[in-house]
Amino acid sequence: RILTAFTLAVCLSNPGKAQQQCTNGFDLDRASGQCLDVDECRTIPEACRGDMVCVNQNGGYLCVPRTNPVYRSPYLNPYSNIYPPPPAPGPVPNYPTVTRPLMCRFGYQLDENNQCADIDECASDSHQCNPTQICINTEGGYTCSCTEGYWLLEGQCLDIDECRYGYCQQLCANVPGSYSCTCNPGFTLNDDGRSCQDVNECTGENPCTQTCVNTYGSFLCRCEPGYELEADGVNCSDMDECSFSEFLCQHECVNGPGSYYCICPPGYNLLDDSRSCQDINECENRNFTCSPQQTCFNIPGEYKCLDPVRCEDPYVQINENRCMCSAEHPGCRDQPFTILYRVMDIVSGRSVPSDIFQMQATTRYPGAYYIFQIKSGNEGREFYMRQTGPISATLVMTRPVKGPRTIQLDLEMITVNTVINFRGSSVIRLRIYVSQYSF
Repeated sequence: RILTAFTLAVCLSNPGKAQQQCTNGFDLDRASGQCLDVDECRTIPEACRGDMVCVNQNGGYLCVPRTNPVYRSPYLNPYSNIYPPPPAPGPVPNYPTVTRPLMCRFGYQLDENNQCADIDECASDSHQCNPTQICINTEGGYTCSCTEGYWLLEGQCLDIDECRYGYCQQLCANVPGSYSCTCNPGFTLNDDGRSCQDVNECTGENPCTQTCVNTYGSFLCRCEPGYELEADGVNCSDMDECSFSEFLCQHECVNGPGSYYCICPPGYNLLDDSRSCQDINECENRNFTCSPQQTCFNIPGEYKCLDPVRCEDPYVQINENRCMCSAEHPGCRDQPFTILYRVMDIVSGRSVPSDIFQMQATTRYPGAYYIFQIKSGNEGREFYMRQTGPISATLVMTRPVKGPRTIQLDLEMITVNTVINFRGSSVIRLRIYVSQYSF
């Protein structure tokens, strides 16, 4: 608060001059010959401006706020004076005499040394501050103020809502005369009591079952390869890779903790790609149990021990896999001239249509033509003969065949010669081993 004071003057007589002179703030009264106080509040236009009130003083004046209770009385009475008018001049001494004041200005009082000392209105409880205010002593007066967290409005101390002014970085709770800052979950309050700092939840005890990744205000849990995050966002469970696709392994997929592996059936080795299976050729490795008279024949996943070819009467054996029936023999009249024994293998579920075997005549006679057909063994109609040339034909598989299975087909080549009126046939007795697997 502003308290404006102007010079307080005293009236002195000049012993060296016959005419008396007055200091500023006093005028000479010619009738009485005394210096009288000038009321500046009346004589000076707008001596105090704004919300200030002019209070006349002896030899000067004060500008005080209208609502300041300190200066309400007695100075608001423009006609009251604390100091009496200067005394009439006495006999002129040889030297000027200075007398000590007998009274002090408002807000001061004489101490034991007869000096004007400030009155502590706050300590003496002589102030007029509102009970919600606090008193602050000043030189010659006092002022009424509010404690921290309050502001003065129309003489009352009202709480300041610090939360409206963004005192807190995150959460703010206003309390009378103060405020309290808190932080969102995942943050901690800094020492300044206002700002928040991210909490690294991943330090110390791991909140995740596997990998913890700190984020601003929170954290994320991640799982190692082969695991998947559960709905709670914390725990990891094994991922069944085998359930995702049937093409991970060529044969069988086995799930394990965090991973999987492929296995192959007996008779196969797992390749370096860890998913494909390769047939073990037991015949080449001589890892078989065939007798010396038998022949080892490898098929995917296993092997067969083939007995030697034995020709039945009236056939005679020409070599290890061919039987012939002589035309001079009466029992050979309606029989194929030769029977050739062949063996082959195919995988189970082979795609169709598929050419699997080729048959052709070894000799071509003038005027002869050839007919190819499946004589026996095709009861399921999985095969047919497609003639590819005058002397050749191909055995075609038309339906997928599942193994393990053994199929025996008699493929007949009929020779017709119209020049010499001849008709004869030869047979290839084809044995097909179908493996259990498609590889």
